[in-house]
Amino acid sequence: MKLVRKMFKNEEGATAIEYGLIAALIAVAAIVAMGQLGDTLSNTFNTVENSMASA
Repeated sequence: MKLVRKMFKNEEGATAIEYGLIAALIAVAAIVAMGQLGDTLSNTFNTVENSMASA
């Protein structure tokens, strides 16, 4: 019975899972932000390329 109480009282696993979820959320946010930045950068280079081609 003490072992069962000790297992329910132990929160180290829950903390590790929470940190893992936070890290995953940060990774997803970074991927989305970098994807949008990549699109913007690509559009900028295309604009410069077109300007140079017409000059």
